[in-house]
Amino acid sequence: MSNPTTQTYQWPSKTVTSDYPLIDNDPHFMRVIRYARTSDYVHGVTAAAAGPGLLYTMEKFAPSQVGKGGFAQAMRLAGFIGVAGGFLYYYQRSILRFYGMGENAREVEMDMREMVDKVKAGQPIYGESKLTPAMQGVAARQSRYSALFMGVLPWFNFVNHNQHGIDTAKYYQQAERELEAERLGKGSS
Repeated sequence: MSNPTTQTYQWPSKTVTSDYPLIDNDPHFMRVIRYARTSDYVHGVTAAAAGPGLLYTMEKFAPSQVGKGGFAQAMRLAGFIGVAGGFLYYYQRSILRFYGMGENAREVEMDMREMVDKVKAGQPIYGESKLTPAMQGVAARQSRYSALFMGVLPWFNFVNHNQHGIDTAKYYQQAERELEAERLGKGSS
């Protein structure tokens, strides 16, 4: 039986080829939310409003004659489905930039800044987890590139782990360069 404190996944994950750099193939849920652009919010809200809006428009042009309270129930259901669909659309637009499947220069800069700041502060770059490394590996394998299947089964990563499909050395190297520049800047003053 294997030791539950050792990592079970030892091979690099597959990388999807794209025109833009891969930032993270399994970003944490909150990180995807933080990195979302205004356009993601606009698209999500528009998608959320489409369901109830179309139902209301159809009711005006071709009344359903459902009787008292029937249309209100249909609008509540359309509203719930619209909000759920709008959120999934907003989330997917944001996470696809982590995968490098769309223009992501802003996210690359935000990622470098966030991770370098964590390195300089001595914090783990992907956060701390209460799970064993073996369970972190299981969680990573289950949610890696999960947004590509979002239309069938919405699946999010809520686990902090260190398996993100990229070489994290770039963060440490950048932190060293910045710390050296700060040291030299203070030394010349």
